[in-house]
Amino acid sequence: MSSPEDREPGMPMDSSKEELAGPTGAGDYSKHDMTVCLGNGEVKSCAVVKYSAAPPPTTYALLQEKTDLKLPPANWLRENPQLGSAGTTVLGSSSKSKPFSSFGMAYEFIDCIGDDVDVVSDSENIKKLLKIPYSKSHVSMAVHRVGRTLLLDELDTQELLRRSSQTGDWTWLKEIYQRLIDQKWQRKKKSKEHWYQKAILSKFLYYSINGDGAAEPVTEDMIKEDEDDEAEEYSSSWPATFTSAMSEAEETDTPKQESVPVDSNFALGQVTSVPKEQNLPTLFNEGENSQGLRNDFVRNIMWTFEDIHMLVGSNMPIFGGGRYPAVSLRLRDSNKPINILTGIDYWLDNLMCNVPELVMCFHVNGIVQKYEMIKTEDIPHLENSNFSTRVVKDIAQNILSFLKSNCTKEGHTYWLFKASGSDIVKLYDLTTLCEEAEEEKYQNPFTLPVAVLLYKVASNLMLKASQNRKHYGKIRTLLLNCVKLLDPEKHPQIIASAYYMLSELFQLDELPDEDGGESLRAGGSEDSYSDEDREEEEGEDDDLTEDGEEMGSYSNCPRPQDDSKAVAVIRSVGELSVPEKYKSTHQIRPSCAFPVSQDKEERCRHVLSYVLKGLKAVDGSIKKESDLPAADPNTPIPLKYEDGGASGASERGISLLLERAGSGQVDQKHPTRSGMIPGSWQHRMKLELFLKASKAYYVLSDAATNLLKYGRALRYIKLSLQCYDAYCSVSETLHPHVLHFHSQCLSLCGDIQLMLAQNASNRAAYLEEYSYQTREDQEILHSLHRESSCQDFSMATDLAMDPEYQLFVSCRCYEAAHELLISELLKDQSSDQLPQVLKRLGNIRNEMGVYYMNQAAAMQTEKQGKKSVSAAEQDLWKKSFSFFEKGMKDFETIRDSTNTALLLCNTGRLMRICAQAHCPVSADESRGEFSPEEALYYNKAIDYYLQALRALGSRKSHAAVWDSVNWELSTTYFTLATLLQDYAPLSRKAQEQIEREVTDAMMKSLKYCDLQTESARQPLYQYRAATIHHRLASMYHSCFRNQVGDEHLRKQHRSLAELHYSKAVSLFLSLKDAPCELLRTLLERVAFTEFTMAGQSSSVAKLKSLIGAVEIMSETRHAFQLIRKELLEEQAEAEPSAAESADSPDRAGGSTSGLDLQEVSKLIAVFEPSFSFLLFQAIKLMTTAKRKPSGKDEDALKNYKAVYSKLLRAKKDAPLLSRVELYVELLQQLSPKTGSDITGANKA
Repeated sequence: MSSPEDREPGMPMDSSKEELAGPTGAGDYSKHDMTVCLGNGEVKSCAVVKYSAAPPPTTYALLQEKTDLKLPPANWLRENPQLGSAGTTVLGSSSKSKPFSSFGMAYEFIDCIGDDVDVVSDSENIKKLLKIPYSKSHVSMAVHRVGRTLLLDELDTQELLRRSSQTGDWTWLKEIYQRLIDQKWQRKKKSKEHWYQKAILSKFLYYSINGDGAAEPVTEDMIKEDEDDEAEEYSSSWPATFTSAMSEAEETDTPKQESVPVDSNFALGQVTSVPKEQNLPTLFNEGENSQGLRNDFVRNIMWTFEDIHMLVGSNMPIFGGGRYPAVSLRLRDSNKPINILTGIDYWLDNLMCNVPELVMCFHVNGIVQKYEMIKTEDIPHLENSNFSTRVVKDIAQNILSFLKSNCTKEGHTYWLFKASGSDIVKLYDLTTLCEEAEEEKYQNPFTLPVAVLLYKVASNLMLKASQNRKHYGKIRTLLLNCVKLLDPEKHPQIIASAYYMLSELFQLDELPDEDGGESLRAGGSEDSYSDEDREEEEGEDDDLTEDGEEMGSYSNCPRPQDDSKAVAVIRSVGELSVPEKYKSTHQIRPSCAFPVSQDKEERCRHVLSYVLKGLKAVDGSIKKESDLPAADPNTPIPLKYEDGGASGASERGISLLLERAGSGQVDQKHPTRSGMIPGSWQHRMKLELFLKASKAYYVLSDAATNLLKYGRALRYIKLSLQCYDAYCSVSETLHPHVLHFHSQCLSLCGDIQLMLAQNASNRAAYLEEYSYQTREDQEILHSLHRESSCQDFSMATDLAMDPEYQLFVSCRCYEAAHELLISELLKDQSSDQLPQVLKRLGNIRNEMGVYYMNQAAAMQTEKQGKKSVSAAEQDLWKKSFSFFEKGMKDFETIRDSTNTALLLCNTGRLMRICAQAHCPVSADESRGEFSPEEALYYNKAIDYYLQALRALGSRKSHAAVWDSVNWELSTTYFTLATLLQDYAPLSRKAQEQIEREVTDAMMKSLKYCDLQTESARQPLYQYRAATIHHRLASMYHSCFRNQVGDEHLRKQHRSLAELHYSKAVSLFLSLKDAPCELLRTLLERVAFTEFTMAGQSSSVAKLKSLIGAVEIMSETRHAFQLIRKELLEEQAEAEPSAAESADSPDRAGGSTSGLDLQEVSKLIAVFEPSFSFLLFQAIKLMTTAKRKPSGKDEDALKNYKAVYSKLLRAKKDAPLLSRVELYVELLQQLSPKTGSDITGANKA
């Protein structure tokens, strides 16, 4: 034994590190993995032990010279984990690989398959391939592709054909073999020498474990018996064709090696299963997981040879001792030199198993002679066994490139064949040949293991949540190829699971971002694509072979007749030794990329197509004589619509909806309607598929809603809820995430019904959209009806013709969604959905309140003078008020002050409608006095408006809502004051009290008139303020006229009247579109001046008042100029320009569109005599004045006389326009003389 200093760099110090102390999980890259790199500078080799079922290696026993290996040791054939399968028979370890061994490893280390590993195989198969150029022996291997991984398995055609003649299995392979390779076949009997050599190797290994064991004689019968055992072991290890039921396969597929007890510490781990939290259904139970295919290797190694990554299974016994912690033992006959094939064998075994040293025991006729220790890196340089490691490396790279270039179809079984003594290697596609021979493809025993592996790799990729977007293209290809291999009648479970996973690939809740889109487009499997892809690119394949000389002679050499069925041919095994003779031409195929669509509807349609296929697979597997009549998929299922109100029937429907929505637990002990057993795979799969379909239809509905296609949206949400209904029918428990999704569906249904109610004009188009159905939707519905009548939510999703009913349904949908979210199951879950539902609930209650309020207003309009308030009206008020009140509570719950203010504002409007309804009408249908009921409701309205302003706090919170509430409050005060003033309740209140109330209401209305802020309402505010000042001025004018006795009060009234007249005139002048109001105000002001003059005794004072009145009268020219303009436009029959329309918006309560000619005529009838009287009195007083007139007075008198003269001569029957033009001219004539004084009067 050597000291630690003698060890080479990179070798482990402790031999226990080389073997794992226990099993690691499939694909577990744990700290126990050990990496050892070997090489002599020519090739690079690195091995990681992924799993070991053997204990740490024990030191081998050095046998004494002359030990007779023909005599068996005492421990011979006793179970020993150190030897693994090598110690199970007299004959030792068979060099034959077990069929399907690569699949056992692939199932175990599913994480590596598809991307990380190039080859998965038994080490014996790897060695056989790399020895092809040196060996004359035949090679027969099955090759399968999964992603960029190739699975290699021994395909012993002689044994299979022998089995075929006995059992009838594998007949398809027998026919192909006889047609392509050999018309006659005969299994060669192994020589007695072969069994002799196997026996002494086995005894040697047992001696090496325990050197002190006593020898036992071995009989010929024992050897013969074990020959039969090995043959039986080999044949039984081939699974029967997988067309039988799974239970039968499990019984017949169990290999004899399973009887070997292995220490529990080193037992194989369970095959990786899909975690439930990933929402992927567990596909197989334990029996199905294994498929009779086990990972029976003592150790699994991740071997990197140059740039080739291989997952290798090895059973080579490893011992401790020698100069290194691990050695391999070999037994050689001294009379037979080591040849190159044996050398390559030893070298590759040691490389693959991290063994740095080989211990060779030489014997002569079974008698031990000597031991020799050889370093692994020295093996290629042994005498008679000299070979180039670089050449072996080139062979490996060429073979891998050849296989990758030609084994392109996932799911196909390829056959790599070289006959004994031949230099030609051929590759056949057995799947294609089998189809051409019109044989059932399911007779191929590889079909199910390959399909299962494709599924498992796809499942594993799906679990890589953080990076799975880039894997979507690979997953899709794997699953489509998996489904293509299987018969739906025999393997519905795998097919349904695969289709469900395909539907899971499409993200329904978000659009792929730019990076995601790129990764998806480039996410195709690097080296694999489906049959369709291959067919589409056959034309391209012709171009790929133009570089045939570089790719290999098989590409461009003419093929003899017998090669016509081969996919590819290596003409001479010598070519494999030429560096880079074969280059892999199989590039990434764009057709394999995942179909990325920015269109939600297209993505959902993909999902639904896969869901439907999955449902068909599940339905086809349920064996039950159904009592239901067979549904014809070609017959549409009617989506009925109703035209009705919120009747008792609908109330019952809603109560059912809430009951269904709130049911958290469903007792499900008996088979479902279709005959499914709860807990079965069909049951679990249908739950997932129903829920997926429901989500897809929900997304379609949401997309249609955004496109304003409300009929289509209602159809989709109906289908979504029908899927959910079927889900509930078969589900044992409604999980919180399902209930949460259901509340989203109900909320969306409420949105759609609300939109339909608000867009009643397009009802015919919506009905057409609602009634349309695709064949896919019909087939999904038929599948749903196997489990449920799907009528629980029909009331919520029927297309009604009555807006009230639609609003009612919308409201109840929101209520149901709200009840779900506050239920015991969901109330503790934090969700941003509850505030959204409450907001929608508040909104629909506002809509309902407004609907009933408008109904009440319309009923009031139709009353036509009826005095009393009807019970129907009061009922509408109560409904409206109730909805407003509930809506306010909803908004207050989520602290939405803006919407709370809007509902308070609407409630204020309702109070005003109530006030208007209580308007008293006398017998002659004239308006009576302002009633206490009116006052009550107007004051309630004011109170609600003030609450709304308090809720908002300030204009900054929401300017538009603040301005709206402000306007309504000002309007209410103004209406209250106007009614008090016009229909004063003198029978109940004193005049002075009424005047105070009017003044108070008017001033409050004025307070809320926002004259400063520029907005669309500014002209309205100006008009209202002018009207308020005019009305107050008129009231004080009236008080001044009627007041007797209290002189102080009279003066106060006079000054207030003058103030308000002045402000009213100023505001009306600024409006430019209220000539009649301006004219009336000025005429009233003139009348006020005349009344003041009547009380004056002094002629000087009277003259002064008269001149002031004339100056006020001259201001009317502004009003007449506006009237003349309007008349000219009417005469020209020209429409007002857009700019004038903007300056003259419609106004509530007092504004007119166009000129009221009747009103103009009335005002002119007042203006003309008043103007004439003022001029006459002024001329009279100025003429009779005692003091001498000044020059200015004489000019004024002259002017007055001229104007008065023209006024008298004017024709009374002249057209209105002529008269207005005359007044403008006369007033203009007065203005230059009194312009400065007029200004002064305005300021007063």
